[in-house]
Amino acid sequence: EVQLVESGGGLVQAGGSLRLSCATSGVTFDNYAIGWFRQAPGKEREGVSRISSSDGSTYYADSVKGRFTISSDNAKNTVYLQMNSLKPEDTAVYYCALALTTLATTYADEYDYWGQGTQVTVSS
Repeated sequence: EVQLVESGGGLVQAGGSLRLSCATSGVTFDNYAIGWFRQAPGKEREGVSRISSSDGSTYYADSVKGRFTISSDNAKNTVYLQMNSLKPEDTAVYYCALALTTLATTYADEYDYWGQGTQVTVSS
């Protein structure tokens, strides 16, 4: 059974940094993508970033480009999202998800497995 568990959320002041972790287990596929999404109250879920297992290629939403970095540690079965220069508008519940294709971008419908989410709050 595939499981994804996020951690690392919290409260931080604007301009600060956080690193989110997505620990995966039960992944037996060779080719897949891990994506980070976020959902603020009253807003739709937004794709933030994605990394492919096959070639490590990454994708970032314009809203986080240059501030967030996605990476993976295959030995630890963990994907990270380093978030720098945080803004109050980054406040949301952050989810990681797994898509059974390396062609997935950041549309939620492309993803098959989801974690439970971790809260990130950025104060002004």
